[in-house]
Amino acid sequence: MKKVKSFLLRIYHIPALKYIVVALIAVILIGFVDENSVWNHLRNQQRISELENEIDQYTERYHQDQERIRTLDGNPKAIEKIARERYFMKADDEDVFVLSDDEKPDLMTPDETAE
Repeated sequence: MKKVKSFLLRIYHIPALKYIVVALIAVILIGFVDENSVWNHLRNQQRISELENEIDQYTERYHQDQERIRTLDGNPKAIEKIARERYFMKADDEDVFVLSDDEKPDLMTPDETAE
């Protein structure tokens, strides 16, 4: 216990210790605790980068949709194609057959016999 006490007394009498402790506390506050800390700044920069990527994606989608609108405005066949594909519309003189890839359940169970 005496060794620890003597060590602390020697450290306490260092004249520049006050400045070192204050500088260390300032670095900790600025770097990690403050709302404008380096940690928050890095996190905000990452969020900004993610949001810019989203903006680019939405801008690209907007341009694609604008191109589709121009196509639909100028071409009535394109409107008919979309109506047939998406909304299953048909002309009066047509029949529509819907094909399914679903597997049909087996109606025969293994313990039944068919004659």
